[in-house]
Amino acid sequence: MDEKKMTIPQISVFLENKAGQLADITGILSENQVNMRAINIAETADYGVLRLIVDDASKASSILLEQGFVLTMTPVVGVTVPDTPGGLGKVLGVISRAEIDVEYMYSVFGQKDGQACMIFRVADTDGLTALLEKNGIGTITGEDLGIH
Repeated sequence: MDEKKMTIPQISVFLENKAGQLADITGILSENQVNMRAINIAETADYGVLRLIVDDASKASSILLEQGFVLTMTPVVGVTVPDTPGGLGKVLGVISRAEIDVEYMYSVFGQKDGQACMIFRVADTDGLTALLEKNGIGTITGEDLGIH
């Protein structure tokens, strides 16, 4: 499978735990006409990790690097989840039975075809994509999210 088509580029920005960091980043992206598709923040006592899916990851990462932020790019898998009680549980059950470790996951803004969309980070993106396809669980591409 073509990893470029089957995965979505995620930007992880490492932040100091101080007020205003998140507002600074979202402001910089807004000023540069970069549209966010998903956002997640995790923190420890010393720092935070802001995970972003944006419409132009290359442009956003260049801008953030120029502004002095430390970041990495990571491929993630977008998964459609039935927007019904137990929908996510079904998807996670399939992944669990295959003994695939989910490092983390978070939701995407909006829906696709009436289904919720989630971002999954796993070590083997191709393996996860094949497993989901085999079990009739849809994936989303960057194109589905308006990423160019």
